[in-house]
Amino acid sequence: MSVIWKVIQTERETTNDGVTVAHWTASDSETVGSGDSAVVHNGNSYGSVGLTPDHTADGFIDYEDLTENNVVGWVKDSLGSEEVTRVEESIAAQIADSKAPATASGLPWE
Repeated sequence: MSVIWKVIQTERETTNDGVTVAHWTASDSETVGSGDSAVVHNGNSYGSVGLTPDHTADGFIDYEDLTENNVVGWVKDSLGSEEVTRVEESIAAQIADSKAPATASGLPWE
């Protein structure tokens, strides 16, 4: 299992193409069993970060040259390592809860 970080949308300044907001998701899954009895347990998180682009700075990347890896790096840098760890731990906890739920619903006579 490995959390996959994706950027699903960006917002940018039209005057210099600097990205000002990145909307992201992080997700992971675990399949238990195989074939028709396989069950997929998922965990995910969503958020957005504000960015302050400086189109005059060394290392500025033109909008058309950006990759998802560039922006995911900015997202993680903006969140900080502690928050990235918290997000990833939360996703792992969602999967664990899905595999062994603390609550259940239903009717005992059905």
